[in-house]
Amino acid sequence: MISGRRLIVGVTGGIAAYKTAGLVSQLVQSGADVTVVMTRSSQEFVGQATFAALTAKPVATELFDSHYPLGAHIELAQNADLLCVAPASARCLARFAQGTSDDLLSTLYLCFAGPILLAPAMNVQMWENPAVQRNVQRLRDDGVHFVGPEDGWLSCRQSGVGRMVDPEQIAASIADLLS
Repeated sequence: MISGRRLIVGVTGGIAAYKTAGLVSQLVQSGADVTVVMTRSSQEFVGQATFAALTAKPVATELFDSHYPLGAHIELAQNADLLCVAPASARCLARFAQGTSDDLLSTLYLCFAGPILLAPAMNVQMWENPAVQRNVQRLRDDGVHFVGPEDGWLSCRQSGVGRMVDPEQIAASIADLLS
């Protein structure tokens, strides 16, 4: 059940970020309290105003933010039931797998003790790259959950595995993890 649950939706850089607006809208309409965390590169694809309007909350983008006196990564991690990253770029997967904490989202990942769901999205060659697959396996071994990617048309004008699954499938995976 999603209603009444506190969710963090992380957005990384990739064209699939436009789908995340639909996911956030669906989660909010289902009664979830959603906070969006955006990486710098994600803001090249979708603006903060979109997610602020959908959630009726400010979007978190920086480690040092006066809205969070203890640190955004600490306060967000302590006050959420689930962390979902959609899209999860190859860069995001690498940061998480290696424990790198050089932005708000990667630092939040290291602080978060609840269930984590990643919805990867990237070019088919990137997805199939052995380094990416090693990172995915490391994250699975660490207990991180995945939904997708799926086979389909990609923004690079190719078809193949790497397409982020639809928001409905991500929302269903969130509900499953919270049940």
